[in-house]
Amino acid sequence: MGGQSGAETSSFMVDFLRQTGGLAVIDGGLATELERHGADLNDPLWSAKCLLTSPHLIRAVHLDYLQAGADIIITASYQATIQGFEAKGFSTEQSEALLKKSVEIAREARDIYNESCRKVIPDGNIEDKVLKQRPILVAASVGSYGAYLADGSEYSGNYGDAVTLQTLKDFHRRRVQVLAEAGPDIIAFETIPNKVEAQVTNKPILVYPNSGESYDGERKEWVQNTGVSDEDFVSYVNKWCEDGASLVGGCCRTTPNTIKAIYRRLVDIPAALPL
Repeated sequence: MGGQSGAETSSFMVDFLRQTGGLAVIDGGLATELERHGADLNDPLWSAKCLLTSPHLIRAVHLDYLQAGADIIITASYQATIQGFEAKGFSTEQSEALLKKSVEIAREARDIYNESCRKVIPDGNIEDKVLKQRPILVAASVGSYGAYLADGSEYSGNYGDAVTLQTLKDFHRRRVQVLAEAGPDIIAFETIPNKVEAQVTNKPILVYPNSGESYDGERKEWVQNTGVSDEDFVSYVNKWCEDGASLVGGCCRTTPNTIKAIYRRLVDIPAALPL
């Protein structure tokens, strides 16, 4: 991944989508599931805190999503930054090791899942789990500068006039290099709300919304009863695919049940790409 050009990466994704029949399922909310497993994420590092305290929970959540039918799992590095770890007292070397660890955990989960698939009948299901040998990608998550600030600006893009293009390049550069060196299949730039931070590229279309709930940046919590049910969520899948999406998943507050519902819906949708 680290040495691929933009054109090579695009070709890689097209080949992957051909292998998956033209459509692929992305995993769902990581922090939501970590909290459900008992993790306390009340920390500026958010889900990345578990890289320090409970990596086994991250691995378990990755496995839950694979068993729900996800074809792409996203690492626990969304809010993991060198600057954020250094603010916690870690050295640069330790901070970079934690970034790499996020990729290693996801790759381990994929290996465990693939091994479990080999032990069952081809394309089998056990206890409502999807145990199907298929191409699975590990995507290294790169959250926005606003995610590092942890002040809600990842949703507004309001970083202030002092944050320039060079500021953002300097912020992201080494982090992306470290993640790429760890061996993910792709890099996923997530929740990029600022036009200076975003780059327009000709890539497969990805739809990866949260549950529809509102986030209170001041109180740092989700507003209850503002989202939609899994049934309502997946009712949009056909429309997203009709509009050209070939990668569909869920972000904050979605769960393995959401991903399982997407997986089942996509089974009945014609492929978006010619094989």
